[in-house]
Amino acid sequence: MGEGAREPDWVRHAVFWHLYPLGHLGAERTREELGVEVRHRLPDLLPWLDHAVELGASALLLGPVFASRTHGYDTTDHLRVDSRLGDTTDLLAVVEAARARGLRVVLDGVFNHVGQDFAMFRRALAEGPGSPAARWFRLHWPDPDAPDGGGPPTHDDFEGHAALVALDHSEPAVADHVVHVMTHWLDRGVDGWRLDAAYAVPPSFWRPVLERVRERHPEAYVVGEVIHGDYPGIVAASGMDAVTQYELWKAVWSSLNDRNFWELDHALRRHADFCRRFVPLTFVGNHDVTRIASRLTEARHLDHALAVLFTVPGTPCVYAGDEFGLTGVKEEREGGDDAVRPAFPADPAELAGTGEPVLRRHQELIGLRRRHPWLHDAVLEVLHVSDPLLCYAVRAGGEALVVVLSTDDEGVRWGLPAGVPGPGDRPVTVLAGTGALADAGRTVTLPPHGWALVAPA
Repeated sequence: MGEGAREPDWVRHAVFWHLYPLGHLGAERTREELGVEVRHRLPDLLPWLDHAVELGASALLLGPVFASRTHGYDTTDHLRVDSRLGDTTDLLAVVEAARARGLRVVLDGVFNHVGQDFAMFRRALAEGPGSPAARWFRLHWPDPDAPDGGGPPTHDDFEGHAALVALDHSEPAVADHVVHVMTHWLDRGVDGWRLDAAYAVPPSFWRPVLERVRERHPEAYVVGEVIHGDYPGIVAASGMDAVTQYELWKAVWSSLNDRNFWELDHALRRHADFCRRFVPLTFVGNHDVTRIASRLTEARHLDHALAVLFTVPGTPCVYAGDEFGLTGVKEEREGGDDAVRPAFPADPAELAGTGEPVLRRHQELIGLRRRHPWLHDAVLEVLHVSDPLLCYAVRAGGEALVVVLSTDDEGVRWGLPAGVPGPGDRPVTVLAGTGALADAGRTVTLPPHGWALVAPA
C-alpha cells in the first residue's frame, strides 16, 4: 500500500462472505406484513456461519439489519434491529457466535439517507423550517403565501427514490449521529462498517467522523460503496480504508463474455495502480448485481473469474450463493433485486449437491488465498495480453504467482519469460487450474478455454 494508507492488520488475511439477511432469512417484504411484534430469524444464521468457515472465509459482511420499512436501506432506527429479523440480543448472539468461529463481522451502515419513518424526519415535518430537526435534511418548504398554501414540503432524496430521504451532511448533528451509531455497534463487538452509497456523500464528511470513531476503535475496518470515480482520491479524502472495486468486477465478466482480454488488461493495470495507494474490496458478485453465474455467457469461464478474484491484490468478498453457482438476474423494476436476494434453506446441507464443482473450486482458491496472505497487497504486472490469452504476475518479496487465462477454442502454449515466476532456474509447479508444464517447466500448456496458476515449486 502507498503512503498514508491504513487498515487493520486482520484485514490482510480476510476473505469475506457477504449475505443479505432480509432475503437470506425469508423476511417479509415490508414491516407491515410482519403481523407480530418481532420475528427472531437471526439465530437461523448460525448453521450458515459453519458453512462460511467450511468455505474458508474469515469474515462476515452482513447486509442491512437495522429497523426499516422495506428493503433495509430505508433505515428508520440505526440503534434497533429490524423486527423482521429479531432484536439486539439476536444480533449480538450472531456476532458472538461468529467470533467464536474465528469470523470477523462487518455491518452495513446506511448514512447517506434514511426512510420516511426516521424519527428525526417525522419531527422535522412536525416542527417546520428553522427547527433543529429540519437541519438534518435538505427540505424544501412550500410558500405559505401561495393560493393553495404551496402544498406539502419536499426533500432531496437518493437517486430519485422519494422514500429515501437524503441527509444534510453539512449539519454537525448528522455527523454526531453517525459517530454515535458506528461506535455503539463497535462497542458491542462488531469489527467494521460497509458505508452504503458512500459515493453520494461528500468525502470531507467522512474524515472527521472516522477519526472520532477510530479514537475508540482503531482496528475497525471501513469500506465505502463507490461505483465509479476517483477511487484513490476518495479514499485519501475520506479516510476510509477501502472502496468497492466495481471497475474490476465489470471488466472480469465483460472481457470473458466478449473474449476481449484488452479490457481486463486495462482494468488490471488500473487496479495495480490503485493498490499502490490502498487495498480495494474485490468481488465478482454482490446483492446489487446479476449473479456471476448468470452474467457469464459461458459457464466454463466461471473458473477464470474466480482465479482473478482470488489472485489479484485486494480483499476478496464472496456473495452468498455464488459459491453454489446460483443464478439470478437483476432487473430495473420494482422488486428487481429479488432474484439475487433469495431465501436460503435453514440448513446448508439442503444445498448439498447444488453446484458442487463450483463450491469445491471456491474452497480450493480461497484456501490458496488464505495460505498466501502476501497476495493481499502484492504488486501486479500484466505480462502478456491478446484476445484469447492473458497472463499476469503477482509478486511480494520473494513470493510470486503467475496467472494464465485462455478463452481460445484451441489449446495454447505460453513460454514463461526469464525471471518469471521467480529469479534463476527455480523449478515451478501448477498450483491450480487445467494447465500443465512442458519444456522442463518453462512452458505453460492449456487446453481450450483453460487456465493455470503457476508458482515456484
